[in-house]
Amino acid sequence: MSDGLEIRGGGAVSVDTESLREAAGRFDRMIDDLDVLQRRFGAARAELADERRFGWAAAGAASVFAHDLDAAIVQAAQIAGDLRHAAAVYELVELDAEHAALSARGDGAGLAAVELRRAELLRLFPGADGEAFIARFDRAVLWPSFLVRQATETGSDLGGIFSEFGAAIGGVALGGATLGTAAIFGVGGWGRLSRDARLDGEPSAVVLRSTPPPPRVTTAPPDLASAASRMPGAGEARVRVEKYTMPDGTEQFAVYIAGTQSLGVGGEDPWDVQSNAELYTGSRSASYEATLAALEAAGAKPGDTVHAFGHSQGAMIAAHLALEGPYDMATMVSFGSPVEADVGADTLAVAIRHSDDPVAVLAGGGHETAVGAPGSFTAEREAHADSGLVDATVPAHSMRSYAESAALVDTSGDPRVATVHEVFARLGQAEAVAVTEYAAARPQPAAAERLSPRGGEDAG
Repeated sequence: MSDGLEIRGGGAVSVDTESLREAAGRFDRMIDDLDVLQRRFGAARAELADERRFGWAAAGAASVFAHDLDAAIVQAAQIAGDLRHAAAVYELVELDAEHAALSARGDGAGLAAVELRRAELLRLFPGADGEAFIARFDRAVLWPSFLVRQATETGSDLGGIFSEFGAAIGGVALGGATLGTAAIFGVGGWGRLSRDARLDGEPSAVVLRSTPPPPRVTTAPPDLASAASRMPGAGEARVRVEKYTMPDGTEQFAVYIAGTQSLGVGGEDPWDVQSNAELYTGSRSASYEATLAALEAAGAKPGDTVHAFGHSQGAMIAAHLALEGPYDMATMVSFGSPVEADVGADTLAVAIRHSDDPVAVLAGGGHETAVGAPGSFTAEREAHADSGLVDATVPAHSMRSYAESAALVDTSGDPRVATVHEVFARLGQAEAVAVTEYAAARPQPAAAERLSPRGGEDAG
């Protein structure tokens, strides 16, 4: 934990069940050592009792110590049992989520294995399924708690302009609406993309052009904060591609994809509200096509290794590149993504999100089971604790806030972060780095065509 930062392996359970069982095993070994000590001490205690004339006081002290030793053994056994019970509860949560996913895929063999393991756990820990249900229910209700609190406080501030009663009504109304909306997205699951999720529709027309060369870059970013600082969007560029020529002659690519830049719908800028809606509802967007075109223009060929970094809408694009793109997606780092994709075991998935970011809430709390390759993780914190009218600007969703969180992740000391740092270190061995940034536009119809699709006298 650092400044409220929580890093977990992903999914509903942020506890490693194997670590709990390993800790229980350590307590078992400690109990064995205490048992040995108790037997040895018992013999010495008997000798002291035999020498009442000289060892009576020492025998009394030994009796007190023996009592404390017995209590320590009982307590250690209780802790070991509680750890194993907790591990069983958390594993049941994971198994229930896995069961639902396997059912959706129609995986009969997988379902049988899950049910067998579930039955074994319930035989060893009767009643643990009830605790697992409560744990899942608590997550479903509590995961948007930071955003609900802020909404309640903001509603109270707004209502307080009129009266104390207005403050109460405003807080309940806005907080309740936020909780209800979050619950709808959580239950609906639209932001949780399955491994076989694909975008529908025909490719959108888009015009791509390179922008003025960015500042010279000769190395890969050393960490997540540096990668976040390379995200385009401040100027004309929407996609940044870095091509790395590795010592063995192969090429790898890093693509940085901007978040939404326009509140328009169907205008010239593909990074607009229309593309947001299309991507979230499973349709191809002009921004997705522009990203594919940018990678191709930078020299990426099908099967090449790509590392993707995306903010908001850019994170949705990166998710679909990983799910259905023509490239070998080795790494996917998302900032404030409205979706979480089950990218499979070959993609290192790093999700940085804010618990008070309403855009991240659209992901519905994410998948209940961990996604991505070993070493994947989710980092989360409350980015903007203060509530009020400033929340209307959604400060927790800004790329600046996410860059700050990325820096906290880098310095957290969590061993899982080392995995993504190793990716940067390998890219840092490149013999050459070429950088290109791209702008994109939707082709706009001529003025006469905008009047009517039929045009001329037929316009009605």
